[in-house]
Amino acid sequence: MKKFLDSLERVLSPMAKKIGENKYLIAIRDGFLLSTPVLIVGSFFLLIANFPLNQWDSWMSAILGKEWASHMMVPASASFDVMTILAVAGIAYSLARQFDEDAMQAAIISLVAFFIVTPYTTFFTPENTETVYEVTSLPLKWMGSSGLFLGMITALVATRLFVWVVRKGWKIKMPDSVPPTVSKSFEALIPSFVIIFVFFIIDWLATLTSYGSLQDIIFNLLQIPLLSLGNTLGAMIVAYLFLHFFWFFGINGSSVVGAVFNPVLRALSMENLEAYKAHTEIPNIITGQFQDMFATFGGAGSTLSLVIVMVLFCKSQRIKKLSQLSIVPSFFGINEPIIFGLPIVLNPIILVPFVLVPTINIIIAYFAMSWGLVPFTNGIQLPWTTPIVFSGFLVSGWQGAVLQVLLLLLGMVIYYPFVKMMDRQYLEEEKNYAEELEDDINFEDFDFDAL
Repeated sequence: MKKFLDSLERVLSPMAKKIGENKYLIAIRDGFLLSTPVLIVGSFFLLIANFPLNQWDSWMSAILGKEWASHMMVPASASFDVMTILAVAGIAYSLARQFDEDAMQAAIISLVAFFIVTPYTTFFTPENTETVYEVTSLPLKWMGSSGLFLGMITALVATRLFVWVVRKGWKIKMPDSVPPTVSKSFEALIPSFVIIFVFFIIDWLATLTSYGSLQDIIFNLLQIPLLSLGNTLGAMIVAYLFLHFFWFFGINGSSVVGAVFNPVLRALSMENLEAYKAHTEIPNIITGQFQDMFATFGGAGSTLSLVIVMVLFCKSQRIKKLSQLSIVPSFFGINEPIIFGLPIVLNPIILVPFVLVPTINIIIAYFAMSWGLVPFTNGIQLPWTTPIVFSGFLVSGWQGAVLQVLLLLLGMVIYYPFVKMMDRQYLEEEKNYAEELEDDINFEDFDFDAL
């Protein structure tokens, strides 16, 4: 077993190190994180406008008037409808910072590059007519989830090109007496020209194809196939198997696997959110919310089930004290005390349930939604620390909350025999340690009269 674990570690550790240190994947991850607070606040307003209670609209209309919901949707639309713009700026900013170049200039130039390859037309059909009008505008279709993949590519390419031009020394150097802000703007002049010219050529070439624009090319040839692949049970299971194997070796699997998989999940979530806002059929089972709210409870390995078993059924002092310290953080998805304190890292006894419980959660939740027993997740962005039951209710109704409880209980059943095995082992160690202490201090042989 030790040889197998050592060989597995030799394979996985270098792979995780390369992925975890990749500047471009880090830029995508951190770029999305920059827009996350805005999206969560927008979700809050969206949730108020569409709260899952039958009488909610009537109650709010009586208090705020009939148009209250449309007013609540304004902050939600202001954040979600332009999420690709936020992602482009955030990714470019993050990547430029990693290269120690002017991050703000890189973000601005990347946004301009994105707008160059985005068609400024919207097709509009007036009500009760069949005539389609082509309106000159900035289409929200490409500012939201549909333009997300091209936005990511544009941010990475434009920023890398910016860094390359600057490091070639192709910039206007101003005297030291010129204020830094003015000097930086002149230094960015030549890089800006190069980037804008390159993307102008790319856009012109794209218009010569049958698709008509780079947005349509990327959307049809890259984004749709990737989303179709990511929106499968097999892809989710494979991703989570890797995620938990990384954690087993003490590597943050969520960061490693998430750097590759989370952009796909985010795009799928946005598709669900747009359908939810439009009150149309929600398309996707696999989303970011499906991952966060149904795959794992209490962190990687769905360790909330593990901690509850530890609290209720374990007798060793080591596990009891650790579970008491970990129970509250676990309800909010924080499980590092368990990962490194139990430990789960390099612990073959706990590896099986640690991988098995999230996998079973994914399979059961997927089929529960596929069979119509539980609604698809609505795409609303909740903080990953949102507690179980409450989170399930907000993203998937009361059925989602019930499913979470059932999966939590099933996880406890699976973890129980493995945890009890560890508990007996720790009890034996504590018993042996106590006996050693008694042997070291034998009061029966001590001569108290000599004192």
